[in-house]
Amino acid sequence: MAFSFFKKSKSKEESAKKSNTTQYFDLKVIDIVRETQDAISIVFEQPNTPILYKSGQFLTLINTIDGKEVRRAYSLCSSPYTEQHLAVAVKRVENGVMSNWLANNLKVGDTMKIMEPMGAFTVDYDQNNDKHLVMFAGGSGITPMLSIIKSTLDQESHSVITLIYANRNSESIIFKETLERLAEGYQGRLVLIHVLDVAPDDWKGYAGLLDQEILTKIFDVLPEHSDTTYLLCGPEGMMRTVESFLADQNISKEQLLKESFVASTNTDGAQQSDPGSKIITREVIVIYDGEEHKFEVEPSSTILETALDQGIDLPYSCQSGLCTACRGKCISGKVKLDEEEGLSEEETAEGYVLTCVGHPLTDDVVIEIG
Repeated sequence: MAFSFFKKSKSKEESAKKSNTTQYFDLKVIDIVRETQDAISIVFEQPNTPILYKSGQFLTLINTIDGKEVRRAYSLCSSPYTEQHLAVAVKRVENGVMSNWLANNLKVGDTMKIMEPMGAFTVDYDQNNDKHLVMFAGGSGITPMLSIIKSTLDQESHSVITLIYANRNSESIIFKETLERLAEGYQGRLVLIHVLDVAPDDWKGYAGLLDQEILTKIFDVLPEHSDTTYLLCGPEGMMRTVESFLADQNISKEQLLKESFVASTNTDGAQQSDPGSKIITREVIVIYDGEEHKFEVEPSSTILETALDQGIDLPYSCQSGLCTACRGKCISGKVKLDEEEGLSEEETAEGYVLTCVGHPLTDDVVIEIG
């Protein structure tokens, strides 16, 4: 997941001062809503001291399945401005260990271990803003978008949103009724544009894959606005198509905010920038929660995998280099990342790395987490 701009506002969304220790919570499930045939939303009760979060962030759900700890990141679909409790959406994935367990076994009244909200797929909120948010969502990529939609409509009375939402068919539109209710309730401030791969005969929206042709037609009818931000979240192919189209429209990177759920196919990473370095067994020092951990990382393992094997409980979630839950700052040495999608250019320039896809390239690597 890669992303961000924020501004603090006096609300529930204002971030708490973070300690160096990642926080974990045991949260009670108070509702499970069937959104589509293969997607549910799970509502968790807030603890006595509410968990603060930003719209667009995610929770990491932790469970032991078949004797093995499994962690998965799921985006929040609730808004800290309009809803009392926390909610995430889960879409069943073929052979997905966690998603299938949740769909088949989780019940109202159960308690789940949750890692604190993380992620930078967020936007500023200011009651004086007059913005146009143009959102491109595909499938379950609607989840963080819904959180941002709710908060923007509630917090910025002058801002407007256009949502371009691509799905396989009408039955797979997650949050369809919620989106329609929001569009109706905010009268013209939320415009819904659905695109279906396979559309019924009476379909009035766009039919076919979200390609250059359909994007051109949509852009031709978008209202002009002096302050427009483009948000992307969905399957890799859709993301590439939209990014390419926006680049052709001379949309600057500063106007673009994106989140990926799947790692890209380019895994050359930092190795390209330093061809003289080799991945061999090297010693690494990780500083976390006030403790210094020293261990050797073999070429076949990442820094995170090695730490976990040695019983060092570092924070992590996706293990794919996307969610940034394992992010740390490399204060010495060089680290190669198999996947760089999760970090912004600014974070990379400041020395941040992701331990779940990181390999030491030098013998003096020191990473500080928290």
